[in-house]
Amino acid sequence: MAKNYDSESIEVLSGLDPVRKRPGMYTDTSCPNHLIQEVLDNSIDEALAGHCAKIKVTLCKEGSVSVTDDGRGMPVDIHPEHKVSGVELIMCKLHAGAKFSGEDYNFSGGLHGVGVSVVNALSKNLAVEIKRESHRYEMSFEGGEKTSDLKKVGDIGPRNTGTSISFVPDPQYFETIKIDKSNLKHLLKAKAVLCPGLTIEYHDDKKNEKISWNYENGLISYLSESSGDIELLLEESISCSKLGDDNALDFVLNWSTKPAKNLMNESYVNLIPTAQGGSHLNGFKAGLLESVKEFCEFRNLIPKGLKITADDVVQHSTFIISSKLTNPQFAGQTKERLDSKEHQAFVNSTTKDILSIWFNQHTEEGEKLAELAIASAQARTKETKVVDRKKTFQGPALPGKLSDCNSTDLNETELFFVEGDSAGGSAKQSRERKFQAIMPLRGKILNTWDLESSEIMKSVEIKDISTAIGVNPGSSDISSLRYGKICILADADSDGLHIATLLCALFLRHFKPLIQAGHIFVAMPPLFRIDCAKEVFYALDEAEKDSIVKKLKTKPGKPKIEIQRFKGLGEMNPSQLRETVMDPKTRRLVQLTITSTDNVNSMMDLLLSKKNAGARKEWLEKRGKIVTV
Repeated sequence: MAKNYDSESIEVLSGLDPVRKRPGMYTDTSCPNHLIQEVLDNSIDEALAGHCAKIKVTLCKEGSVSVTDDGRGMPVDIHPEHKVSGVELIMCKLHAGAKFSGEDYNFSGGLHGVGVSVVNALSKNLAVEIKRESHRYEMSFEGGEKTSDLKKVGDIGPRNTGTSISFVPDPQYFETIKIDKSNLKHLLKAKAVLCPGLTIEYHDDKKNEKISWNYENGLISYLSESSGDIELLLEESISCSKLGDDNALDFVLNWSTKPAKNLMNESYVNLIPTAQGGSHLNGFKAGLLESVKEFCEFRNLIPKGLKITADDVVQHSTFIISSKLTNPQFAGQTKERLDSKEHQAFVNSTTKDILSIWFNQHTEEGEKLAELAIASAQARTKETKVVDRKKTFQGPALPGKLSDCNSTDLNETELFFVEGDSAGGSAKQSRERKFQAIMPLRGKILNTWDLESSEIMKSVEIKDISTAIGVNPGSSDISSLRYGKICILADADSDGLHIATLLCALFLRHFKPLIQAGHIFVAMPPLFRIDCAKEVFYALDEAEKDSIVKKLKTKPGKPKIEIQRFKGLGEMNPSQLRETVMDPKTRRLVQLTITSTDNVNSMMDLLLSKKNAGARKEWLEKRGKIVTV
């Protein structure tokens, strides 16, 4: 029988324990690449601040990773409040850093203040060497705990400065300890491109491989090099470089004359790759669309009744965007999506201004670009007209539990698969009826990972899902798709995550073309609501909640802070549900994507395949300790 639930049951995690308990909240646990990026980002921040000209990343023979820069070196003096050296504070304390105030770094990626401490927490051992103020210092750690105090080990020249961090990732926290070298080299190359004049070296001691990158011409050279054999429409790519008070934007843009695979579409924030885009990418696309529409309308190029969208304009485009801002707000610690809404307006206006000038100066090339966008819009409109929501006699009758939307435009329509009737009822009240449809699901659907597409239609629930979206499982034909966005909306608890995983597996195995075309999304409902005076904040997890609360506590007057934990979607009222997961302006959606380097199939096999029951049990026994209920 379980013991009584009282104050003795409450556990307070201190130091780096939260990271070791929940490593997935702080880093990508598929492989150690993100640990390298966290250390690298600190060196990059030094380069952005103008104090670093060279960075060296070394994969050592014994399995350690070393990142060395010639920046100013970590602070070695004693912190006045915490009474330990700056090095120890940075390595052992979450949310400790010099980047929160913006006084030492104008543009920085490491604003969460947890990066290097996370690396320390998830490493078997870690060593720091600092060159600063004519002295050389060393300090070592094991399992996140210091094994030696910071000590002075020698004297050097006053201009010899920098930081070197060497670490060995702890295999117990990662699915594989093997570093994805291809992705790492791509990242290092991109960092060099985005920071013109910075030299980045890559050394692989096992293979005796050495590569050095230095791009004086930055983005333009990178885009040209990456385009390969693709025939580009513009002889000279459109480029932009604008520096504001708290924002900066660089981009380079071109179009392919023919449909092409693997077009370069990359976005960065303070030199951090944002694979899921975010507000800077949205602002760029909006500014691009506005400038193209303005040009087309002025020259009367758009056929009557035709509507051009951002997707039409960017369909054949190849671009790189590099945004910089003083206080970027990311969706999570992995920093794959920017959530800084105010930066979107800056990127939007800058992009539109630059492109409007370009179109006025290059009318002939502008008309060619307009033709591409118009042709794309016409093809999309033709496909859309095939879909008729109201004439159900043309196909199977729509499921009775589906609350459909009014619009037929795939560019705006959304379908939410919602966990349970209770949440489904709230979602129906909070939705925008014009373009949002709701379909509640009854608990966990069938595990379809090991099944053939012909078998899964025996399940009534999956048959209803297929009918609702208008696509048959296993088919490559998605022309009858009824919604532009298909969103998985489940509770933020373990059961909800299980349901979301089963749905992701369904789409990955049996509706893969929908993922490849960018139609599948996972909604991120909050776990907490934080009220402070008249302000309301939402947090996805404990880490984000703690970060918000910490920031609120610094406000003058010590305002009262109230925290509510949601047990599930059904506990939210319609207005809360709309604000957090339904409203396109405030919600958080994660797009499902597949790349050639993903190990998603092997992970799904491990999680869901019956043939891997033994391996799954072994995995749970080994890694189950990092998960608590």
